[in-house]
Amino acid sequence: MKLSASLALAAAASSASAHTIFVSLNNGAIGDGVRVVSYDGPVQDVSSSSIACNGAPNGTPQSTNTVINIQAGSTAKLTWRHTLTSGSNDVIDASHKGPVMAYLKKVSDAKSDAGPGSGWFKIAEDGLDSSGKWGVDRLIANGGVQTITIPQCIAPGQYLLRGELIALHGASSSGGAQFYMECAQINIQGGSASKTPSSVSLPGAYKASDPGILYNLYNGQKTYTAPGPSVFKC
Repeated sequence: MKLSASLALAAAASSASAHTIFVSLNNGAIGDGVRVVSYDGPVQDVSSSSIACNGAPNGTPQSTNTVINIQAGSTAKLTWRHTLTSGSNDVIDASHKGPVMAYLKKVSDAKSDAGPGSGWFKIAEDGLDSSGKWGVDRLIANGGVQTITIPQCIAPGQYLLRGELIALHGASSSGGAQFYMECAQINIQGGSASKTPSSVSLPGAYKASDPGILYNLYNGQKTYTAPGPSVFKC
């Protein structure tokens, strides 16, 4: 109990300097095609419209006229940083353990679609493995780069790509989980359109009482179920 309390206190003490932002896609310039925010803090209300592509209390996502072309079936690299000016050795505090995920939403115009609403489907999820390592641990070890695969079987066209990280150091109480996310504007080329993914709404897909959101990081749990739908596969 003393060790768990100490870990929790250490995580709380570091929280002020431990935030993160999904800043760029495929090694592009920071904010070029990714709607970054100026403040690196979390969203903690899962019913807020900010849970889709960020926003208040973190400020209005910066607009961008860039839509990034990505080939269906290829890999995409999402870069995370503590702040907009941080380097690869400053991604997020190691105490902020939790899953790293990615979603897509088919849209008619990636530059103008605000994000909240239906149509979201999950394409990547990296949670807790059998060795006790989290997706956040692997993200830090990889210099803040999250690598995902764009499904080959979906329809071509414009999408929002939502990178998401959930920090669970305060998640043992309702509303304590910290959600970090930004949306990139992409155009998927060459998709076969052989499958139409089932989708969810954001907000709507997450509840504060979900076992992957209301979660005690310090009581020795060996398993973890991430919130939201299962990962779509072709």
